[in-house]
Amino acid sequence: MKSSVRIFLTTALLSVSATGFAIAATDTPSGVQGAIVVPVAVKLTAGEVRKVDLEQGKLTIKHEALENLDMPGMTMVFKAADAKLLMDVKQGDRILFRAEKGEAGFTVVRLEQVK
Repeated sequence: MKSSVRIFLTTALLSVSATGFAIAATDTPSGVQGAIVVPVAVKLTAGEVRKVDLEQGKLTIKHEALENLDMPGMTMVFKAADAKLLMDVKQGDRILFRAEKGEAGFTVVRLEQVK
């Protein structure tokens, strides 16, 4: 039984969800099952900001391949998940970002400037 729990935990920890967390079941000393949430490193993609549209909440990025979306490198427009992401970026900035595909299309959910 313990080996199956270990295999489950290992599998769960190696699985990455869209939120960047893995959830695994654990056995507590009292024998009651619980759950742990472990943050998992999320790969960011390099890109260059080509245009920022604050009114529309969008930005145009020339980016490398987006592995999580199985998309080659190209230049495209993304919606910002939060307008605050656009406040400190300008045309020509080099960035690292994470994009996800949702109902509204491709959305930048995380963005960091490269210094």
